[in-house]
Amino acid sequence: MGLLLIKNGHVYGPTSLGRKDILIAGRSILSIDTHISEEAVRALDKNAAIIDAEGAWVTPGLMDSHIHFNGAGGEGGPHFRTPPLQLSSFIQAGITTAVAPLGTDGVSRSLRELLAKARSLENEGISTYMYSGAYRLPSVSITENVMTDIVLIDKVIGAKVALSDHRSSHPTVEELRRLISDARVGGMLAGKAGIVEAHMGAEEWGLGIIQEALAGIQIPMSQIVPTHVNRNQKLFDETLKYCEQGGVADMTTSMGSDSESVKPCDGVRQARLRNIPLSRFTMSTDGNGSMPVFNKAGELVGMGIGEPITLFTALREILLESGVSTEEALALVTSNVADRLKLANKGRLSVGNDADLLIITPSDIALRYVVAKGVIMMREGTVIRKGTFESC
Repeated sequence: MGLLLIKNGHVYGPTSLGRKDILIAGRSILSIDTHISEEAVRALDKNAAIIDAEGAWVTPGLMDSHIHFNGAGGEGGPHFRTPPLQLSSFIQAGITTAVAPLGTDGVSRSLRELLAKARSLENEGISTYMYSGAYRLPSVSITENVMTDIVLIDKVIGAKVALSDHRSSHPTVEELRRLISDARVGGMLAGKAGIVEAHMGAEEWGLGIIQEALAGIQIPMSQIVPTHVNRNQKLFDETLKYCEQGGVADMTTSMGSDSESVKPCDGVRQARLRNIPLSRFTMSTDGNGSMPVFNKAGELVGMGIGEPITLFTALREILLESGVSTEEALALVTSNVADRLKLANKGRLSVGNDADLLIITPSDIALRYVVAKGVIMMREGTVIRKGTFESC
């Protein structure tokens, strides 16, 4: 069990802890203190790694709760299927925990393949989880159904569905209510979040079906998380009202480059203007998902792809331009996500938690180091740990 000591950094856990040293043993944080002696650490482990983080921030690793790490797409035919992601794509973006759903294609893409990819990336060095289900209802599953997937498969922490989207199955309120209920009970039995990740499209129904499904039942609004809510201003306005009422939502960082969508930085500003707690928001990338462009007739006219690096890019923009505190900005991609997914050892720098952390230069918000499960994956801006089939 090797030791890693990080000295002299300003630690954001994401709450500011001030100038601290962090001692890591194996995959866990052993100590956070004002001064930890290098000599004492060397006496315990003569090969201990020591990083001087003087003048830098030390933060939790980023958590991406919606990234298609086994590929997605296919709306334009088989040649539009996006390929699986390699480990370096996560490290370059500072992502140390990733959660994947299936995309539009729940026919030729399978949850079993997704599970295998999750285990592959876990073995290569980051932490991974997944959602059961896909766009359509009834949900696809690995075992008998979504509930048993959540209970019996360690990696499965919730379920996915698509709503208000022309590619969805346009489920009824009762069908959605059943999915939310089954995922919740599965989570209760397994000690997991059991959330429903709801892909939101651009149809006029908006969040209405979610509000109808939750009406009159004793299930918290946080049990379903609408994502891609910054797809357009109309949907985001509806989302702000939904969050004012106690709901939670996820903004997609791969959106924001066109005239329709709302940049996450602007979304944060709008939430602050309405005094909505930022604890009700998270950000994810939709990374490696296809980004189809349809015209008003519903015809495919263009295709892009979600980029994992947009999570760090959006965080940088929020830190530099939004006016929110460093702690609030970091929470959007660390502790807020961990709380939503009920991952107790993730999202915060505290003793006993997994040693997933970043070292960031504050002047330009540049990523210097990435540590995942106690292993240095990036050193001085260069990825040093790559996937099995990546060239060194």
